[in-house]
Amino acid sequence: MVSSWLADAAMYELWVGSDGSAAHKIYYSELPWPIGKILYFKQIHAAKQLLGITKSNAELKEAEIYRRASLAYEALSTRLGEQTFFFENRPTSMDAIFLGHVLFTLHALPDTSVLRSKLLEHSNLVRYAEKLKIEFLEAGPSSTSGPRSPLDPSSSTPRRGAPSYWSSKPKSKPKREKTEEEKTFRRRAKYFLATQLVAVLVFLSLLGGSDDALVEIDDDDDDSLNYDD
Repeated sequence: MVSSWLADAAMYELWVGSDGSAAHKIYYSELPWPIGKILYFKQIHAAKQLLGITKSNAELKEAEIYRRASLAYEALSTRLGEQTFFFENRPTSMDAIFLGHVLFTLHALPDTSVLRSKLLEHSNLVRYAEKLKIEFLEAGPSSTSGPRSPLDPSSSTPRRGAPSYWSSKPKSKPKREKTEEEKTFRRRAKYFLATQLVAVLVFLSLLGGSDDALVEIDDDDDDSLNYDD
């Protein structure tokens, strides 16, 4: 469910349902203008093909995509409750996949995103993602370090009377101040890449013990979310 309904909704939001500024800034802002534009429109066409969107069914597909996303969020919110993870006190690949989706939706999509507003309706899902983000993404690296070698230049004491220009560093050129818009999209791109990396790492580390749990939740969700096309 997470890998299908919510993935389709995120793809639709990123390439079709918005003005495309977020996708362009994340993926093509560093490319020359003609190349970036060509790749951007090519990806829009590919996304529409994957989602089965045509001129005649565009409105129906949009309603169906958002309806499925709402059902998925509601089912996941009910399943999670106030637990730390979806399956009692142990993380699974489902937690890894959904964490990447939530952080991408909250930090990469614009504030006007319909999918983002539907996610914000479920406060326990937002708290869950923010807590795991702090634990996995914002935890500082270990501050422990071994003793330095006496041959390490950084630990050696400069000789008395040595010329001062030996330790001088060339002056760096002043950097151009980034605009607020550039900072915002850089931050969103960083969250997108970081969450995908965390999702892959957690998935690989927990792959062995999560297959049975995924089968159980898929069976439960299929019974509760079955609908007539």
